[in-house]
Amino acid sequence: MPNKVQLAILAGSRFVDFFQMAALQTYMVHQLKSFDPTLPDVTISHQAGVLQGAFTAAQIVTSILWGRTADQPTVGRKMVLNIGLVGTGIGCIGVGFSKTYGQAVFWRLMSGAINGTVGSARTMVAERTPKPWHPRAFLLLPAAFNVANVLGPILSGMLVNPVYGFPMWFGPGGTFGGADGVGWMRAYPYALANLISATLLMGEAIIVHFFLEETLKGKRPMDISRFDPVHLVRSAYTQVVNAKSRGYRLIQETQRQGLLSNEERSIEMDGLAATGDKNEPRPVQILPFRRIWTPNVLWTLLSIAIFDFHMGAFANLWILFLATPREFIPGVSDAAPDDLPLPIKDEQLAVRSAFKFASGLAFPPPTIGFAMAIIGFIGVALQFLLYPWANGRFGLMRCFRGSLFLFPAAYYLAPYIALLPSASPPPSPASGSAVWLGISFVLLLQVSARTFALPASIILLNNSSPHPSVLATIHGIGQACSATFRTLGPVLGGYWYGLWTERGIVGMAWWFTGSVAAVGCVASFWVRNGSGHEIFLPGEEGELKEGETGGGSGDGR
Repeated sequence: MPNKVQLAILAGSRFVDFFQMAALQTYMVHQLKSFDPTLPDVTISHQAGVLQGAFTAAQIVTSILWGRTADQPTVGRKMVLNIGLVGTGIGCIGVGFSKTYGQAVFWRLMSGAINGTVGSARTMVAERTPKPWHPRAFLLLPAAFNVANVLGPILSGMLVNPVYGFPMWFGPGGTFGGADGVGWMRAYPYALANLISATLLMGEAIIVHFFLEETLKGKRPMDISRFDPVHLVRSAYTQVVNAKSRGYRLIQETQRQGLLSNEERSIEMDGLAATGDKNEPRPVQILPFRRIWTPNVLWTLLSIAIFDFHMGAFANLWILFLATPREFIPGVSDAAPDDLPLPIKDEQLAVRSAFKFASGLAFPPPTIGFAMAIIGFIGVALQFLLYPWANGRFGLMRCFRGSLFLFPAAYYLAPYIALLPSASPPPSPASGSAVWLGISFVLLLQVSARTFALPASIILLNNSSPHPSVLATIHGIGQACSATFRTLGPVLGGYWYGLWTERGIVGMAWWFTGSVAAVGCVASFWVRNGSGHEIFLPGEEGELKEGETGGGSGDGR
């Protein structure tokens, strides 16, 4: 595959972005509880949905703007990518040192607003790689997602509350702890995990700045000198002087032009006409914004919207389900069953039917991190062992449509993990081989579907672009669409989860999400794999025919 180093840098930019999201999901529920331990679990569910959706909510507004900015010759893709990396790193630091729910939401909103990395990275991968290599090149982005889902939850789960997690280093009397332990780690137990994410983002920004090459054709360096105060004063003085002598210059220019005879002028123009097309590059034509909304673009965006909705909902539901007490008491936060009267236990805690039960797995952050890492382990294995063979055997569209049917199956089965036999009694965290086999099976279905659907959706969005001049804009629109429904997914998923768990039906939120995923299966049959250049502007059809003629003459077939 060509341009391996450049593609590795782009994959690294997606890895660090996915890393910070996976890391936050691991301890998000517990950090929210630390802000106000008196809040019931229903409120925490709502807050978790909002916090997770805040990042993508801001991208709804800014993604198209970043896409249009990346298409500008004075800015380009590389600068937009770097701004997103640095800004998101600053946001991670802010979340780590937040003391209230409002502060955490603000920093996630800021991070999402400044993050235009998705569209820029996808566009640069497309422009850096010849089209026959696109399936393999775009596979690097989900691969980065899977690796981040392995390392992010494990590292962040270990680094939460390091004073107690690593007492020999950071605790009282430890190497760095002093008499009472590291003070800022005691005051901000979730800061170290966020600082790791920020360090990775800043490090990748440095690599991008020095080693990544710009891919935008016609990229011009931004003229910083025009903002210099001395330059501004000098420019103003020059304009005043020119304004005073403008009349004399116009007369002299007219006289000079009058010395040219009609014959000389015609010869000069003929020479320009004869040489201009061959030697001078034609200006780049840009498709108007109103013309990009082709039917295939709209169907592709609809399919992506449904996909991102249930993916966002799953990310939030999975964390909430893992952290929910095994014997959930409606209206009570983390209540122990022994503290309640027997009638309440019989009415509220018993499994009343195959559809009406309210219980989770009660996992602590380190165990949640390991359960999240399973997603990455399965994803990496499938990405490199199954995807290349299946995609080559069945093709992009068959794999895309077929994989979507696995999502509803995973979501319909997920809540029943809580009913599997556990080696530990409630209210202790669920454990045992049956529980972990159930987790692995549900994640195998979900990750298998995502392994095929995610790279396919990126390729289909890229190929749905009606003209190469709006490729970054299409990816910006795609990111805005994705951000919109990745915002709605966690928020609605958290709302459904809190509402129906309070009513004693923990699975209802899962089944709603599965039904949405089933609609996406149907919508995918209207999506087609485009060419990336369906609309031709004036003069482009002739260039295409010339290219085809030249290619055909050398083929010899």
